[in-house]
Amino acid sequence: MPGANLTRIEAEERAGIVLKPIHYTVALDLTVGAKNFGSTSTIEFDATPGAATFLDLIADEVSAITLNGQALDPATAYADSRIELPNLAEHNTVTVTALCRYSNTGEGLHRSVDPSDGNVYLYSQFEVPDARRVYAVFDQPDLKATFDFSVLAASSWIVTSNMPVKSVTATDRTTAEGTLGDHEAETAKQWTFETTPTMSSYLTAICAGPYAEWHTAYRNEDGRVVPMAQYCRQSLADAFAKDVDYLFDITKKGFAFYDKTWGVPYPYAKFDQIYVPEYNAGAMENIGMVTIRDSYVFDSKVTDALAERRVVTVLHELAHMWFGDYVTMKWWNDLWLNESFAEFTSTLATAEATEWHDAWATFCSGEKSWALRQDQLSTTHPIVAPINDLNDTYVNFDGITYAKGASVLKQLAFYVGRDKFFQGINAYLNKHAYSNATLADLLGELEATSGRDLKAWSAQWLEQSGINTITTQVKTAADGTIEQLSLKQTAPIEHPVLRSHRLAVGFYNEDPATGRIVRTDRFELDVDGETTVVAEAAGKARPLLILVNDDDLTYTKLRFDDESLKFAIENLHRFDDALARAVIWLALWDMTRDGELAATEFVDTTLRLLATETESTTFRYALACMSTAAWHYTAPLARASVIEHVAAELWKLASAAPAGSDQQFQLATAYLGYGEEGDEAFTANAKGLLDGSVKLDGLDIDNNFTWTLVNALASVNVFGEADIDAQLAKRDTTENREFAYGARAVRGTADAKAWAWDQALNNDELTNSQLEAVARGFAATPRADLAEPYAERYFATVDWIWEHKTFHMAEALLEGLYPGYADPAALVELGNEWLASHETADNALQRIIRSNVESSQRTLKVRDFNAAL
Repeated sequence: MPGANLTRIEAEERAGIVLKPIHYTVALDLTVGAKNFGSTSTIEFDATPGAATFLDLIADEVSAITLNGQALDPATAYADSRIELPNLAEHNTVTVTALCRYSNTGEGLHRSVDPSDGNVYLYSQFEVPDARRVYAVFDQPDLKATFDFSVLAASSWIVTSNMPVKSVTATDRTTAEGTLGDHEAETAKQWTFETTPTMSSYLTAICAGPYAEWHTAYRNEDGRVVPMAQYCRQSLADAFAKDVDYLFDITKKGFAFYDKTWGVPYPYAKFDQIYVPEYNAGAMENIGMVTIRDSYVFDSKVTDALAERRVVTVLHELAHMWFGDYVTMKWWNDLWLNESFAEFTSTLATAEATEWHDAWATFCSGEKSWALRQDQLSTTHPIVAPINDLNDTYVNFDGITYAKGASVLKQLAFYVGRDKFFQGINAYLNKHAYSNATLADLLGELEATSGRDLKAWSAQWLEQSGINTITTQVKTAADGTIEQLSLKQTAPIEHPVLRSHRLAVGFYNEDPATGRIVRTDRFELDVDGETTVVAEAAGKARPLLILVNDDDLTYTKLRFDDESLKFAIENLHRFDDALARAVIWLALWDMTRDGELAATEFVDTTLRLLATETESTTFRYALACMSTAAWHYTAPLARASVIEHVAAELWKLASAAPAGSDQQFQLATAYLGYGEEGDEAFTANAKGLLDGSVKLDGLDIDNNFTWTLVNALASVNVFGEADIDAQLAKRDTTENREFAYGARAVRGTADAKAWAWDQALNNDELTNSQLEAVARGFAATPRADLAEPYAERYFATVDWIWEHKTFHMAEALLEGLYPGYADPAALVELGNEWLASHETADNALQRIIRSNVESSQRTLKVRDFNAAL
């Protein structure tokens, strides 16, 4: 892969040579054209005299390097994305002048042209280490520094960075051809920003373009007034204007919650949120200026699940201002210190400071299910993961680092006590302000405030991989009372550690007044070792359902006793509490994935749940998991009838759902994923919704839902390329181009798959988002005959992709193009052959391939289980 990889050993060696304080003066010239921009950086730093080190830089051209007044020849000093700095003095100044390249991959400085108005938008994305794509830098988190940024940009543009603007000066410089897309050239302005506080390079940021803007302010707990701003593309301004006040309000609630909870006021000079196009992640915690994907600007109806996710994302990035920005991990092995804390505390803030009070049910169904899935792969890793190099870091932005870590922190706060937990966090933040910290630093502060020895806890939960299973065992007397309730804990062979859990056991029975299933008793206890007896349960009447891990306090797989399981399958939809439903549903899904519960039984349970479920994220994941069970896990001979049954039930449920409701919207959308060529009823419904001859009262056929219908009709070959082009011509926008690429790729023909395969691999003009849309469409058509020709081709192409694409694009291709509807036995055989012949391949690459292959292994195992029933 192009660009230098940085190992942990190299980073440690460099940190031993480069001494603080470090200061950067970075000048960017955004007026030189559509392909490149100018970059000049001056770095002042101390060092071990006589030692040598290197700067990181990925550039098309380096024209000048000066070290301590001496010119270095770029032809010899710059190689392999590094600038060698020999014979350092005690005090050093190095200046590097370069021509860097805009990306269309969301890495470095991304350039996007909005086809709806021709406007050009730029934004930076530097995590993990992509500041080096914009300026010369010691690009590792522990070499914190202060930064002075200045930017030369078109006069009509807005430029934002981490700090407030110090000055804006008119110049006589004119933008070069192509800089502004099809717009005419114009004069430029020089934007200069105030000096940053001490910070890591991956958190620096620059955004530029004719963004629409809104402003307000927040009065901080320390009395300071913090300016706040929100930005988005001009073409989205009308839609965004409807939500700006709400998003400002959510952010202010987050400020107040974190200030109160941690006892540390917001530490930076301003707080901007800029919604940007074609973004790879959900958002990024750049100090003082968070970038957020602008699919969170809602121009069409979205699920309540996505609306809530936007709130969690806003609060997640705000939490990073303390965890990750104010105090930063020393090396990427402690990435979880950033992400797990932000995920845990943003869910806590969402549940307690906003209207989304069921946020922990959302976390269970969405984030925790992600963790359980990844924790059962051979590629799982400890929460504190071993990170040997940057490539290891890329693949650790995963369900373990985010969701498992957050779940474990939820348990830790419960274990040590909430007040003591946050007292420890206060001490940690104050002690390590503007510097770097490690896991040991955090545990030391939590031990000091809680009085607990957390070394054993850390060894079990943070430093060991894998997930335990807790099984309920019940002995019931003849009179219906419980003689003994015990919990049996087991661990997988690969990770044989039994953990200590603080959890609750809930008893659930029918409320005679409402017919709903409600909690009637609850016990808290510590579970440790193989068997734990719930002493308080003895002598009590056996309930209809015994729920271990009530309130979802610990992280574990669950297995019910036989009577509770039978009751859960038949009555899940009757449970009153959203979190209880989410915990039970996740356990049933886990049993289905493990080949312990019939896929058809899970499907029918889910359909009953969907008739009454109101928690949007549980609803969303139930639909997604039911789809996996129906298309992949059912017995091959039964699959067609199961698909027909699910489609019919979804249409019936959508027709009966409240008009305009979230449930109706999700059900109709899900139904459109069950089309098969030749299904006249499906075609009639989809075409009818599009042309208005079929109506579901309250269902708005807006822009995005129109494209959902187009995609569905393309997948069954009712719509062809001309129909897709005609739809795009009605409204040519950034988003609709992505929809159109996906619709072309999802068409159910061999020619469409060949086109999509070629486009994804060879069309370098595709943006990251367009490439992902093509890859999704390629793999989404549920026909083995279209997928199987690509099984061998996929594994034959892996090495080429890894060598020729940036990391993100390689990951998108290797995950998106995997032909998962091909015969799983063939995919497993081919995948194992590839892995056996690539034992020395990059660990990150092996992990991606192993995850794909093991998904097929699971499909094969569970399909065979269901076929044998």
